[in-house]
Amino acid sequence: MLRNKSRFIYMTLLGILLSFILAKFVPCENGPIPRLADFLQSIMITIIVWEGNLRIDAWLNRHYSWIKQPVKRILIHLPVSVIYSALVIYILSFFVNRFTNQIFFYRKDFLQISMIILGALVLMSVLLLTLEISAQFFRHWKNSLIEIEKFRAESLQAQLQNLKNQINPHFLFNNLSVLSSLVYKDQDKAVEFINQLSKVYRYLLDNQNSELVTVEQELLFIRSYIFLLDIRFGQNLIITTDIKKEDLSRVIPPMALQILIENAIKHNETSSEFPLSISVVSEEEKIMVANNLQLRPQHEPGSQTGLQNIRARYQFFTASPVEVIQNASSFIVKIPLLSAK
Repeated sequence: MLRNKSRFIYMTLLGILLSFILAKFVPCENGPIPRLADFLQSIMITIIVWEGNLRIDAWLNRHYSWIKQPVKRILIHLPVSVIYSALVIYILSFFVNRFTNQIFFYRKDFLQISMIILGALVLMSVLLLTLEISAQFFRHWKNSLIEIEKFRAESLQAQLQNLKNQINPHFLFNNLSVLSSLVYKDQDKAVEFINQLSKVYRYLLDNQNSELVTVEQELLFIRSYIFLLDIRFGQNLIITTDIKKEDLSRVIPPMALQILIENAIKHNETSSEFPLSISVVSEEEKIMVANNLQLRPQHEPGSQTGLQNIRARYQFFTASPVEVIQNASSFIVKIPLLSAK
């Protein structure tokens, strides 16, 4: 039922309509044209029935939720509303007709006429209640969808933040170990290492709340990240990038490429005997991150947290899937390039 101020306009119009309907089916001395008193009576009854049902609805909302107890709510709401409406209609009709000196209640066909009036007006209240139930379900369904989308966005953001929090201490520990040895061997390279490390953490700080970043931004971050890996692994790790110029303005989730590179290093052997090669290439509306497959001797199946995180974030923005291709010699992940909005 409408709860704004315009509801009184609808009540008045409905009351006038009911007056014409009753005048047509209930014989009156003045014919099928209702009198002013009939209009006022119908409008008054409509307003009291409507407003009373609004109060009933508000009270029931506090005790019986449409979401948690829908069946119980209907079983209570329907009879209470119908009984209230019938009593109001009958009592008001009785007193109005009696005190306006009408002969309606002294006619022989009083029972038949009163049943017609009562039935019509109760039907009106049932129709209003049906509209109320439909509106309530639609309103809660809409709010549920909004809550689901809100929870989904917050969940994905929390997953991303959790992943960053896991990377930061682990990544920092490894690089501080490398830096401590560099300080004694090559001070100039140590200074450059600190500079690139600061760029990596600056990127993490600047994009900690970002859902998407341009490929160009991610690539600048990856180049600093690769510099740190080169110092750490030397010739044991070979990373190449080949991103088309027209793809630099496209967008992807932040740290997506870093996660895929990190996964490749985590699960594969990286040594002078078995160097690990990783390529980052853009092709056909996607970025492909591929590496030669040489699993560690004590390799254990991973939790795939990184891939699941990337998939979940992509599902929020596009229906295009994150492709994973594995064969005997290589492991390939293709992530969609999104259009900047």
